Amino acid sequence: MPDFPWDSLAAARARAAEHPGGVVDLSIGTPVDDTPEVLTAALAAAGNSPGYPTALGTAELRTAAAGWLERRLGVRLADPLGADPSVIPTVGSKELVALLPTLLGLRGGTIVIPEVAYPTYEVGAVVAGLSVVRSDVPPADPGDVALVWINSPGNPHGRVLSDEQLRGWAAWGREHGVPVVADECYAMLGWEVEPRSLLHPAIAGDDHTGLLAVHSLSKQSTAAGYRGGLLSGDPALVRRIWDVRRHLGLLVPGPVQAAMAAALADDAHVDEQRERYRSRRERLAAAVRGAGARIDASEAGLYLWVTRDEDCWTTIDWLAGLGIVAAPGSFYGPAGARHVRMALTATDERIAAAAERLSA
Repeated sequence: MPDFPWDSLAAARARAAEHPGGVVDLSIGTPVDDTPEVLTAALAAAGNSPGYPTALGTAELRTAAAGWLERRLGVRLADPLGADPSVIPTVGSKELVALLPTLLGLRGGTIVIPEVAYPTYEVGAVVAGLSVVRSDVPPADPGDVALVWINSPGNPHGRVLSDEQLRGWAAWGREHGVPVVADECYAMLGWEVEPRSLLHPAIAGDDHTGLLAVHSLSKQSTAAGYRGGLLSGDPALVRRIWDVRRHLGLLVPGPVQAAMAAALADDAHVDEQRERYRSRRERLAAAVRGAGARIDASEAGLYLWVTRDEDCWTTIDWLAGLGIVAAPGSFYGPAGARHVRMALTATDERIAAAAERLSA
């Protein structure tokens, strides 16, 4: 296994801690605002849960998930309550990303991941004994490619794939019999561009053959501690994954499933949280630009992709001197080596502190 990337930030954290105003930690995208009552009330009401939950997910949850996908993303699933499920809950999205090649039973071959990518895509390949190739375009020669990950809006850079790009990946995967999986965990956070799902009819057509999408409640519902995610798409692929998950006991706890169902049926809390992030983004972005740095992409998602046209670790050191911790772009692949990722997941007070320091 590779080293855990964030361990290498120890020196930067120590330097930032010396700032008299304390550390502003923008290195990890963990929510800090309170989990909305719509989730906590549903969780508490379902607290008497003596039996094992189902890996398939309750009918209430799958119905709510299908409703949310259609209402918010324009995605129409095949019968979510049918014999071949088109949506199932997952223990957050990270475990699914890390285990998907294994759950699909891939043996040998290569996984395509974005040029600049969330590290767990590569970890999943390592766990399954597969190799990785980084590419933002479909390979001319499919070779031994067994799986494709795309990420839109992207982590760390916030780039949104166009309809043309999404259709290109879907067509390539179907032509070569390779599953294409879209990580869409930031789909509710489009700022300058409205993200489109891989499963949308304008991309996938009338069915989802060969296509899967991953969603999460962690950011949109400030519920990362609940570990609630969704996998949807091609019923044949979803069933394959569900079959293995139930053998392994990968079960979302019953009370969490109840909270997920309540959250997916309620749009108001998602929209309220989105506005908090919008305000923080505007304030931090103005300060970053005022300090002479450039923000690339960042058209959606929870991060600013920042560069001073220098090695990312030099930028990390500059920020640490201001008491600010960010994530070096090299965490996400060689192509990120001149950027840093700054998260919007800090309190209003800490974002204000960062903006003040950058503007000094």
